Order: sequence, then C-alpha cells, then structure tokens
Amino acid sequence: MLPRSLGSAARRLGLAAAASTRACASSATAARRLWPQSDGEESGNDELPPTPHTPPEPEERWRGRPRHGEHRRDLSFVTKASRDHSGLTRQLLDFQHDTIEEVGSEHDPFMGLKARFMDFKRRNYVENFSNYQSLAEQQTPKFMVVACADSRVCPTGILGFQPGEAFTVRNVANLVPPYEHGGSETSAALEFAVNTLEVENVLVVGHSRCGGIQALMSMKDDSTSGSFIKNWVSIGKSARLSTEAAAGNLGFEMQCRHCEKESINSSLLNLLTYPWIEKRVNEGTLNLHGGYYNFIDCTFEKWTLVYRQGLEGGSKYAIKNRSTWS
Repeated sequence: MLPRSLGSAARRLGLAAAASTRACASSATAARRLWPQSDGEESGNDELPPTPHTPPEPEERWRGRPRHGEHRRDLSFVTKASRDHSGLTRQLLDFQHDTIEEVGSEHDPFMGLKARFMDFKRRNYVENFSNYQSLAEQQTPKFMVVACADSRVCPTGILGFQPGEAFTVRNVANLVPPYEHGGSETSAALEFAVNTLEVENVLVVGHSRCGGIQALMSMKDDSTSGSFIKNWVSIGKSARLSTEAAAGNLGFEMQCRHCEKESINSSLLNLLTYPWIEKRVNEGTLNLHGGYYNFIDCTFEKWTLVYRQGLEGGSKYAIKNRSTWS
C-alpha cells in the first residue's frame, strides 16, 4: 500500500497499471474460491470481482473494505448458491480459526451469546479442565431426560444438570411415542441412552401452560388436519380421553393442567412398550420417573413409576416417592 505522503495522481495511476495483470489474475482466483460453480454451470461464466480500474460493485458483495491502516477482515459478501453442501463445509474449514468483526455487529443477536460463551469458558471449562477432558473421551450420564421444547422449560437450568449428567431430548409437549409408532428422534434418543449409554433413570418432565397440551385438548376426534403439531400431539390422545373422563366438568384451563400431568404418566407407560426398556425395568437396572415444573409459582413435583406383576389391587403399575419441591 502507498504511503499517504505520495499523493501524486500520476504515481498512483502508474502503480495501478503495473499491478493490473497481477490483480486480475488474483481476483479471478479469489472469485473461483469464494463463488464455487454450482452444478451445470459453464466454467466461462465465473463472475469476477472488480479490477482496480472498475468502480466497486454493489454493497452486498464487497461492502466494508478496510481502509488504510485497518486490519479487519470482512466476510459479509454473498456467496453463489450451490447444490453441493460440501461447499459450505469447505468455507467453514477455511475460516474456522479466523477472528472476524462482523459488519453491523451492534445488532447481532449472537453478540450476547458470545459473551456468555466466553464467560462459560473462563468460569467453567478452564476451572474444570480435567473434567471436560474426560468428557471429551466419553459420556456416562445417569439420567435420560425427555422434556418439552418450550423456551421456558430448560431441564439443565431448572434441575442444575452439569455437563455429562443428563442425555436430553426435547420435543413438543414432552411426549414419548409408543414403540409401535415407529422411528422418531425421541425413540432414537431413548434407544441410544438405554442400550448404549446404559442410563439408570429416565425422567419425563412436563410443565405448566404447555402449548402442545392445549393443542391436544383442542383437537376433535374427526380432525383431518395436515398440521405437524396436531399429528405429533395426537400421540397423547389417551391422556386427553382420560382427562375428559376425570375432569370434563372443569374449565378448559383446568383440563389442560390435568392433562399436562396425565400425559406424563401416559408417556411413562409408553416407555414400557419398548422391549429393552421393559426388560431393564423388570431387572431393576432402570427406573422411570415423572416430573412436573410449574413456572407460575416455581414448584417441581417428582414421582417414580413402579412396574411389576402382582401389585396391590391387581394392577402392574403404581406410583411411589412422590414429592413436591417448593
């Protein structure tokens, strides 16, 4: 770069002309690297960035070039779309070690997350380095948690799970489909947690004012909706029917609250339809628990499902160790 003291127009034009060939060659190389050809494109249609003799292109591709003395890298250009996702991965590999100051970062929702991550790294990772190194090699959680995707119900935040303590899956209304329902991310997570990680406890956590349960209680039996939500929450239909039988004379809000807990027990019974879960429960190596978080008054109810033949009353199911934390 020329010193500021050399302000002669002739001097600048001379240097620009001398560098023209090199700039064009390097620009073409950069364009091919940053805008990989998509499938079916002709190699002669590469779109090149401006040469020193051409005014800058619109802001969306080359905005925010560093001025003299600035060292900030700007990757806010728009890359050419590609059907091959490996192109995106290559970009991540190329730039994964770069520190980049984003344009318009004052409005970036990730700035707060970055600060929290750096605080986590200083306060947790560094101070417990040996523990995190052990976790990098393997995980041995004691709990498998099925919780709702609701942003107000984070099991790690509520119950204080530390890294490596709980293998967690979250879905709408914290439902466990029965074994015959077929594959889902919830059943896949259960299979891995129980058969591979050999967790000792499965905890299903429901919560107050659950939108998924409200959708379930609002459904009609003859509903033929194409909604993904309704198709999913229909897994809890038996809990809705039990609620209508037990609390049908109550208002809709109270029925939903009853169903929020009823659906937890329904999911616990659905867990027993998985042969490898039933086997471990019978052997005493796996325990099934329900939990209900009420974020209105910040209380937590916990109970354990008992499953064995010949229980009092002729049922195979019972509840024990019920308690409320408040």
